[in-house]
Amino acid sequence: MKKLLSLFLVLALAFSLCVGVLADETTAAEPSDETAGELAGQIVILHTNDVHGAIDGYAKVAALKADYEAKGAEVLLVDAGDFIQGTTSVSLSQGATAVELMNLAGYDLVTLGNHEFDYGMDNLKTIFAKAEFGVVAANIKLNGAAAFDASKVFELADGTKLGVFGLATPETATKANPAKIKGVTFLAESELYACAEAQVKALTDAGCDYIICLGHLGIDKESAPNRSIDLLGKVSGIDVFIDGHSHSTLDEVKAATDGTGKVGDTLLTSTGTAAANVGVVTITKDGITASSVDLSKYEGSVKAVADRAAAIKAEIDAEYGEVFAKTEADLNGERDPGNRTEETNLGDLIADALLWEVTKDGSLPVAKENVVAITNGGGIRASIAKGDITKNDINTVLPFGNTVAYVTVSGETLLEALEASTYCTPEAVGAFPQVAGIEFTIDTAKAYDQGDQYPNSTYYGPKSVNRVTITSVNGKDFDPKATYVVVTNDFTAAGGDTYYAFTTSANIVDTGVPMDEALMSYITTELKGVITAEKYGEPQGRITVKAPVFTDVVEGKWYYDAVMAAYEQELMNGVTANTFEPMTAMNRAMLVTMLYRLEGSPEVEGSVSEVFADCKDTAYYAKAVLWASQNNIVSGRGESAFAPLATMTRQEMAVILYNYSVFKGAAEVTEPELAYADADAVASWATAAVAYCGEAGLMTGVTDTEFAPAGSANRAMGATVLVRLVEAAA
Repeated sequence: MKKLLSLFLVLALAFSLCVGVLADETTAAEPSDETAGELAGQIVILHTNDVHGAIDGYAKVAALKADYEAKGAEVLLVDAGDFIQGTTSVSLSQGATAVELMNLAGYDLVTLGNHEFDYGMDNLKTIFAKAEFGVVAANIKLNGAAAFDASKVFELADGTKLGVFGLATPETATKANPAKIKGVTFLAESELYACAEAQVKALTDAGCDYIICLGHLGIDKESAPNRSIDLLGKVSGIDVFIDGHSHSTLDEVKAATDGTGKVGDTLLTSTGTAAANVGVVTITKDGITASSVDLSKYEGSVKAVADRAAAIKAEIDAEYGEVFAKTEADLNGERDPGNRTEETNLGDLIADALLWEVTKDGSLPVAKENVVAITNGGGIRASIAKGDITKNDINTVLPFGNTVAYVTVSGETLLEALEASTYCTPEAVGAFPQVAGIEFTIDTAKAYDQGDQYPNSTYYGPKSVNRVTITSVNGKDFDPKATYVVVTNDFTAAGGDTYYAFTTSANIVDTGVPMDEALMSYITTELKGVITAEKYGEPQGRITVKAPVFTDVVEGKWYYDAVMAAYEQELMNGVTANTFEPMTAMNRAMLVTMLYRLEGSPEVEGSVSEVFADCKDTAYYAKAVLWASQNNIVSGRGESAFAPLATMTRQEMAVILYNYSVFKGAAEVTEPELAYADADAVASWATAAVAYCGEAGLMTGVTDTEFAPAGSANRAMGATVLVRLVEAAA
């Protein structure tokens, strides 16, 4: 069947007016004059991932496969998941049209992405019954047994064997609607690694010359420890890992690995999203390479595939293409920055529609002032440009077929849900809440207090709530002991993403009203068909993401409190507008300037350059060094040099702190005693200072037994001793 289909594609290509062109992802295409047989002896694996309903690309994919075959290569065409959901071209048929087009394009094998499960396991059985390609996913179980084939072996004409096994992201357990995948489990973390190792062994034992993993794991931080790069750090023997899920281009994969796409001995590759590129893995006697073809610059097309894609879109346009409303503003459906990182105007609109849908008849079990709405940002899949709006636009924004639901919860549960769904903010996460009826702040300077892992989830609940503060609910104070109704969608109500807390509700109601219909009804009825710029031109200030003062000073580090105290008391500034550089070595001028500020920046007379020849009168430290010199807090290095920018040693820091303390009235040390094992390394001029700083609690050793007098002092140390000085004087 596949050989006949490939022959058909070659013939179709021959009659095409366009000539296939091979191009690097970043290089403009040039006409190709390669003759038939030029690629004989080469194995080419063409791959796509995260197509998400961009069906116009399939005609080009089909042509590309035929093009390589016409040049003599042995070709496999595979997909790494997320092909049945995205645009209305595939979502309205729940993926059936995607399977139809992939059959026409000549796909040989696919693995499953999390979005393959958006319409449930039964739907997958239905649509894959018509698939002319294989489906592999070794780590998916149904009621404890294998749900799909684990692998497939392709034996080529010359006898070469390619073994391909599939892996799906364990995040599917919470990224798909839990109610639609009952009994389905996904091996994760150590079990995922063991599964991959078992597949490598089985395919090796089967005599495979090359082992390929077709995976949907991705490289996003939020997916750790179930990413492809995590797995490849544990599992060897895989020649090529074709990845999906994170929408990463080949260049992004290279940047996340060793610069070439290698993790250990495995070549990792991916193509982005929406059929923008087709990946090309080439296997020759000289080795394995990965490249990609930019489909916008590739001119080939198979008419039969293009015609069917056009017909599918025309059928949808006939039913869904009618204009029903308009918007005066662009509505933001982007991922990052966007609905997965911050409040957006489209998120506000959708949350408002949910709230309106459930409260319009006044039949809820709580007062209207205690009703809020939350929808996960990952469920918002597209933007809407200013102008006319069609039903097709709305279905593209909300393609999952979710329904409006609500849960009755305590204020404490509501707070837990918000804390969990923003656990990694400002990094993007699909759970990020777009809300109505509630205002809250996320303090990203504070670390998420991770508690126990939620049941059947890759996410962890909060041990305590310390990042999110609810400032108001419908204009009134938030009460953690009060009862609230949270209007949401059936996915989050069932515990999808990070929203396990909602499943503890004793009152979970699915209204059965599709989200897209609720949104369209809100626009036509409540907004009279016009989304005004006045109301929805910008986000409405419901969510405040409080950024850390310094991105490199994270709560939980030993120096965090000291750095923040020094900054808030205006004793220290950042090196840049948002970085402190705590580990950067401290120079002599820095500490003197800090003490000068601590003293209130008193006026001084004279010029620092007259005291120290290497100090400029215009330098930021000029007055500080002059003040410190005049009060016997510092002396120079040599007769007339201060060395303001020289790295300060720990014993120099001790001397300056000691001299400052004496200046403030402390008694001088006359008989210093040092208990450090490296006491002999402390200079004689610093012995009294080191003894004093230890006794006064200003400085401690780098270990319990060593002071490291010649070691450099960094900015974190400077902040720490400065705060100790302030506390000692209080």
